[in-house]
Amino acid sequence: MTKQILSILTLSLFISIQAIAQQIVSPDKSIQLNFSLNEEGVPTYQMSFKDKEVIKTSRLGFQIKEDDQDLKNGFTVVNSENSTFDETWKPVWGEESEIRNHYNELLVSLIQEPSQRIMNIRFRVFNDGVGFRYEFPEQPNLGHFVIEKELTQFAMTNDHTAFWIPGDYDTQEYDYIESRLSEIRDLMTNSITSNLSQTSFSPTGIQTSLLLKTDDGLYINLHEAALIDYSTMHLELDDKNFVFNAWLTPDVQGSGPYMMAPARTPWRTIIVSDDATDILASRMTYNLNEPSKIEDTSWIKPMKYVGVWWEMITGKSSWAYTDDLKAVKLGVTDYTKTKPNGKHGANTKHVKELIDFASEHGFDGVLVEGWNEGWEDWFGHSKDYVFDFVTPYPDFDLEGIETYAKNKGVEMIMHHETSSSVRNYERHLDQAYQFMKDHGYNAVKSGYVGDILPRGENHYSQWMVNHYQYAVEKAADYKIMVNAHEAVRPTGIARTYPNLIANESARGTEYQAFGGSKANHVTVLPFTRLIGGPMDYTPGIFEMDLSKLNPDNNSHVNSTIANQLALYVTMYSPLQMAADLPENYNRFLDAFQFIKDVGLDWEKSVYLEAEPGSYITIARKEKGTNDWFVGNVNGKKDRVSEISLDFLDKGKKYIATIYSDGKDANYKTNPQSYNVKKMTVSSTSKLKLKSVEGGGYAISIMEVK
Repeated sequence: MTKQILSILTLSLFISIQAIAQQIVSPDKSIQLNFSLNEEGVPTYQMSFKDKEVIKTSRLGFQIKEDDQDLKNGFTVVNSENSTFDETWKPVWGEESEIRNHYNELLVSLIQEPSQRIMNIRFRVFNDGVGFRYEFPEQPNLGHFVIEKELTQFAMTNDHTAFWIPGDYDTQEYDYIESRLSEIRDLMTNSITSNLSQTSFSPTGIQTSLLLKTDDGLYINLHEAALIDYSTMHLELDDKNFVFNAWLTPDVQGSGPYMMAPARTPWRTIIVSDDATDILASRMTYNLNEPSKIEDTSWIKPMKYVGVWWEMITGKSSWAYTDDLKAVKLGVTDYTKTKPNGKHGANTKHVKELIDFASEHGFDGVLVEGWNEGWEDWFGHSKDYVFDFVTPYPDFDLEGIETYAKNKGVEMIMHHETSSSVRNYERHLDQAYQFMKDHGYNAVKSGYVGDILPRGENHYSQWMVNHYQYAVEKAADYKIMVNAHEAVRPTGIARTYPNLIANESARGTEYQAFGGSKANHVTVLPFTRLIGGPMDYTPGIFEMDLSKLNPDNNSHVNSTIANQLALYVTMYSPLQMAADLPENYNRFLDAFQFIKDVGLDWEKSVYLEAEPGSYITIARKEKGTNDWFVGNVNGKKDRVSEISLDFLDKGKKYIATIYSDGKDANYKTNPQSYNVKKMTVSSTSKLKLKSVEGGGYAISIMEVK
């Protein structure tokens, strides 16, 4: 009798749990998401793609700091709502002129016993993935609270292959590792390479955007979208069960985000496909952000630029004006009484030469770093008042350069290195932006090198995330475009604030001057870092032997010239630099022509072939023209790429200029071997081109008028 009653109670409990389960599918029905509460009232979700499980049942919720009852169990469903949304919106700049935003939505309202706290979970299921976030409405029993731990899980189905970098509160500037999930722990130590500021947190902690590949051919990307007023999410792997747990970047006190209802978290995102090109084509991250809050966007313009940056990174030139000073006090130190070191790159004569080069070859702008006082002791001294962002060195004629550039039809791009003295930057921000507008600078490259001031704060904490957002929103008030380096990795916020025209937030070309990056590095970044927004990767290096620029630099750029050209297509950004020195471009003017011709803003993008870590080939149609550009970057080994040009308009003829690796090209020993040839093509044409390891090809396809 007792067993019968127990069985009936168990069955009743099972039925009640099943009754509150919710299911939602994507518009094309390829993705299915299931939400339910377990027997302890813990919210969970599960996700499948084309009947293959992508995410096993995974928990949701929070651990609250100094609280008797966490937001992790004891929930019941009080309401659920289903809806569908479908729109097409036009980005200010982008990889296409229109983006479709189509999803089915499930909003689940939960109440916790006995606290009577309300927590909503909103799921959006797209054809290419799932986004979900937590929402806390205004309520009597939840006002201010501090999240100690977010309990979100991503339970993997097996020991997948991962393309990962170490979890770090301060930098993403790592080479990607390709390994099984079970191998991460053993590989972690050697994967953590030195950086000017870094804080790793776990032997299995890794960063998003993370790409995974299953043995049965699914590609999965884990990331977040709309990171606003919250801590950056990392992932800590339970490598026995292959479960990723959300890990939030703490502040100086070790706390997670400080919240106040009404509030909401960023979206947690899962992009999935059985075709790698679909991951590159996904716009889900942008679609989970709000529409542009800038009404007049006419001043936001894609730019192609040159500058002094590469000669400084390689050690050929210096940011500092003098070697005489061990310490600088702005407003006190008199630079006219010091001896110039003769290596200062930001001098009037040299900058005018760059303006001439930009004007001659049709570039929009010139970026000058090291123009302002303070570089002699800018780093490593925990110095608060490090720059004022308005006072030029004696050899930089600010007004003269302004006039010279204007007469040449070239814009100057400002540089603000904060040295991570964030309070100082905010103190000067209005003055610095107004100074830019007064002198015709409409774009700024900002930098956050080194440890954050206030001391102990992390680059990716809630406090710093709010600072980066503040700087972008303040820049919008002054109609200034921002290219932020060393800031938090992007999460699609450029949809809402399209003046955030680029970020670095990854291992860029500069590391080619610090010992080199892996030859296949650029075949991984579009699957990971670029999912959240464009990267100022600074491509276009033609001289790979850096000892020719600086005898003390023995680094080698692990790339061929053809690969460098292809990056202008495969590493999307509306802000692109021709990073090498003018004299190196003058040596290879036929190859340089592609950099001059290639577009910045695209009507349409076609992802022709891709395999993470191995190769990527993309074709893009330039907005406002009928011209196309194709880029192929190749990774691990020599490969023959076969592509069809069926994306071209039928019945039209085009002239294709093909820049390919030479027969004897080798990224280590012969990187400057390339071929340039022209041919007539149409939509029926097919091409077969060889790309060497670390190589590739670039093609410009111009309609015959």
